[in-house]
Amino acid sequence: MRGGFPIFAIASLGIAAACATIPVAGDPAAPVLAVGETEPVATANKDAADDPAIWRNAASPADSLIVATDKKGGLYVYGLDGKVKGFTPHPALNNVDLVDMGAAGVIVFASDRSDPAQAKIALYRLDTATATLTELGRVASGPGEAYGICGTRRGDSLIVYTAPKSGRIGEWEITLGAALSARELRTMHVASQPEGCVVDPRDGTLYIGEEATGIWRFRKGETAGELVARVDGRQLVADLEGLALVPAGAEGGWLYASSQGDNSYMRYALPEMTPAGRFRIAAGIVGSTEETDGIEAMAGDFGPAFPGGLFVAQDGVNEGRAQNFKLVPLAAIEAALAGG
Repeated sequence: MRGGFPIFAIASLGIAAACATIPVAGDPAAPVLAVGETEPVATANKDAADDPAIWRNAASPADSLIVATDKKGGLYVYGLDGKVKGFTPHPALNNVDLVDMGAAGVIVFASDRSDPAQAKIALYRLDTATATLTELGRVASGPGEAYGICGTRRGDSLIVYTAPKSGRIGEWEITLGAALSARELRTMHVASQPEGCVVDPRDGTLYIGEEATGIWRFRKGETAGELVARVDGRQLVADLEGLALVPAGAEGGWLYASSQGDNSYMRYALPEMTPAGRFRIAAGIVGSTEETDGIEAMAGDFGPAFPGGLFVAQDGVNEGRAQNFKLVPLAAIEAALAGG
């Protein structure tokens, strides 16, 4: 990994940014710069913005969209210029993901934590032409407070993975239509609170971030996971937060993780989860990021500002304004970490 120096940041002792803090230093992290940012969420002076998802417009890449949560307010739809294109009120949505289901449309789903005893999945259809969301309904997804969520398409089925605070990980097949339903296909567990969640669309491998422990890998159909990256205070500094996966070829690509405790991000090379560099988003034409919760990344053309792909990171501090999301060219990260 090129460049960098030990960075001293503020790490939360709890989930909310307002908790007491201590200085933490991880391994060196190469600086990269965001070239854009979203408008702040409406909820000010609180830990509110949390998790982004990306829809890429293949026909007009610069018109791609970002769907993101204000967990006190609802779901935002942003353009790549950072402007709000749509907002759907719905308090207590934590994490969000989306899947293009072809004729069924682009389905957005979010973890609904409005009932701490019973997790739910809130489902929407994204109108990509108008950047608006239509609520389809909610389905129950097991006991506990909803938290992390991710999903994929498997044939004609929408598969959603839930990661509530209890550590009970569920795999759900969602039936879309006039009557929504969810059927649990598999139950997995981690010992303490998870959140980060991402699934490899190529083979169904699921990655779960257990905040205080590390990244777990669950092979398709298996209920027992393997710890493939440990929170060690150097490469990953607790809390481990968002995960993002960028596939390449049959089994290669990258998995990114938010090392929230030292305001940086760790990259791993797939399929073996080989450490492949750390970076931080430094202040430039827009601000730096601190205490990042959710992240998302996608390769491909996103127009002139992001010709090689897009990386989106929640900013938990945002220099005195309400929290927002920073936009980084994926190619800038790859250049900064060239050679691992």
